[in-house]
Amino acid sequence: MGKMAFTYIMANKRNGTLYVGVTSDLVSRIAQHKNKEYRGFTHRYDVDRLVWFVAGESMEGAIILEKKIKNRRRQAKIALIERLNPEWRDLSEDF
Repeated sequence: MGKMAFTYIMANKRNGTLYVGVTSDLVSRIAQHKNKEYRGFTHRYDVDRLVWFVAGESMEGAIILEKKIKNRRRQAKIALIERLNPEWRDLSEDF
């Protein structure tokens, strides 16, 4: 079995700006977002709350899922988040 692969969604607040990404190390990647280590989209819009994620066994599968989610309308992304996390709680607080 290889490394785990994660597809995740982050937000700056409930129903706020959304970011969809993939990583092989979710804990480290979320820390990078929270610490504003990269001056990109998530830094610019203060997106630092992990609101949804799923683990898989292949990075290829995670990237395919990321692309599917990115191609969905905003309301579909919100519905995906709210099925698992209706309060839009920062799931990284559990790490």
